[in-house]
Amino acid sequence: MSELLVGEGPPDSELVRAAQAGDAGCLGLMISRHRAAMYAVALAVLGHSPDAEDAVQEATLIALRRIGDIRDPEAAGPWLRMVVRNVCRAQLRRRTPISMAEPPARTLTGASTGPPDPAEVLDLHALRDWVWSAVEDLSPALRLVTLLRYFTDVTSYEDIAALCDTPVGTVRSRLSQARRKLSDALEGAAERVHDDARAMTAMHRTIAEEAMVSAHRGEIVSALSGRWSPQAEVMWPSGKRTRLDYLGGAFDRDLSDGVRHEITNVVASRQVVIWEAALHNPPQDPFHCPPGVVWVHFLDPSGRVGRVRLYHPRRGR
Repeated sequence: MSELLVGEGPPDSELVRAAQAGDAGCLGLMISRHRAAMYAVALAVLGHSPDAEDAVQEATLIALRRIGDIRDPEAAGPWLRMVVRNVCRAQLRRRTPISMAEPPARTLTGASTGPPDPAEVLDLHALRDWVWSAVEDLSPALRLVTLLRYFTDVTSYEDIAALCDTPVGTVRSRLSQARRKLSDALEGAAERVHDDARAMTAMHRTIAEEAMVSAHRGEIVSALSGRWSPQAEVMWPSGKRTRLDYLGGAFDRDLSDGVRHEITNVVASRQVVIWEAALHNPPQDPFHCPPGVVWVHFLDPSGRVGRVRLYHPRRGR
């Protein structure tokens, strides 16, 4: 299992302190390291839909603003997962994620003098230089909705739409684009600091693809057994719990029915690894299986898989 030590990198406590001192690269690396666990939380609450990815990106931007709130640098992972969970719960309640995921907004003087100016909020932020640069790289339309949504009290889609004189649907679309661009920029900053998250994801992508090749030869159990704990448990979408050997039988049944599995995405961290796979049904039975499956692997301290949860994707809402 020595290959699972690839890209260990600096501990979270160092990354948190550096991020709080204004290092965007270290913040990006910390989020990249925990992204799989954040995504797992979003999947558990929202199911497999575009909303889950949106929730992770929303939580990323909240973390960018609130990194100074972490009092225990060792607790970065639990803090990030808490932010995602609150964002997801807010989505389910159809309320704005900002008010649920963050403490009440504080004015700069302590008095209730109205919404703070975006420039003042950013200027107090430990990552102000990086934030300003990243926000300025957005198009004017994306920049405006981003400043309103994340750096003022004008956070509801309806208020932003009214202020910008544009439909609510357009505001949602622009915020989605802005979140994606800012998240990508933060990941890019992380790559300049350290490549541990990239190396870990690349390694697990190879593992996933090799496992699928083995599965199509009827050898999924032998391919995975070296990386799974002997006590590893699989929770199926139906709620049934089994061991690894049952997984082999399920794959064999799929193969005999003409179903093929294709890895489409892998997200990895030290504790959670997520595989997304498309299920290709035979032409004569196009609805034999759902269109895809998501594997969420929970790793034990030795780096072996201790538990797996399977989800069938739901169509985006």
